[in-house]
Amino acid sequence: MKVISVNVGAPKTVMIGGKPLTTGIYKEPVLEPVFVTKINFTGDRQADLVHHGGYDKAICAYPSEHFTKWTKRYERPFFPGSFGENLTLAGLTEKEVYIGDIFSVGTAVIQVSQPRQPCFKLAKRHGLPDLPLVVQQTGRTGFYFRVLQEGVIQQGDPLILVERSLSRLSIDYVNHIYYMEKTNVEAMRKILAEPALSKSWRDVFAARISAVANS
Repeated sequence: MKVISVNVGAPKTVMIGGKPLTTGIYKEPVLEPVFVTKINFTGDRQADLVHHGGYDKAICAYPSEHFTKWTKRYERPFFPGSFGENLTLAGLTEKEVYIGDIFSVGTAVIQVSQPRQPCFKLAKRHGLPDLPLVVQQTGRTGFYFRVLQEGVIQQGDPLILVERSLSRLSIDYVNHIYYMEKTNVEAMRKILAEPALSKSWRDVFAARISAVANS
């Protein structure tokens, strides 16, 4: 497991379909070491602070293994930063990583907090209206880390598993319950029992359980 690329970028306004769109989804690879704080990398910012960034979503990561699948489907190249991710990884996919897993990378220590939710800006960036939905359906979403120990990360750094979550809730499994089994109360309660789950996803699952109970 290692970092293929570290990608950062500030929000910018682009014209898409004749309309301005301000977004931080355009990330560029950085070759030199980059310091990561509890909320983001140096030089990296988000345009929509309600849905992106913050303590639970300090680092967005995406598996490089998926790029060939997207290239085959859409007949265009995908490369580090294509999904607006900060870390492009090798050897760690949604099926292999669990909510709560802790890794050391460079001089930082990071913890998996939630899956990444693809938004409309991903579709706008690539001119592919169905991309966010297909990302959900395939489970190739990527995921977020919170930063437990600030430090420096750079391209080529290995990810070393420090602590494996006892709940064994893979990102792939949590995605499946979130998108496909929205009334599976037993599964949602199991997910809520994982203390490392982000607040935003915790709130959604708790609300769904309440809705099922009151229906």
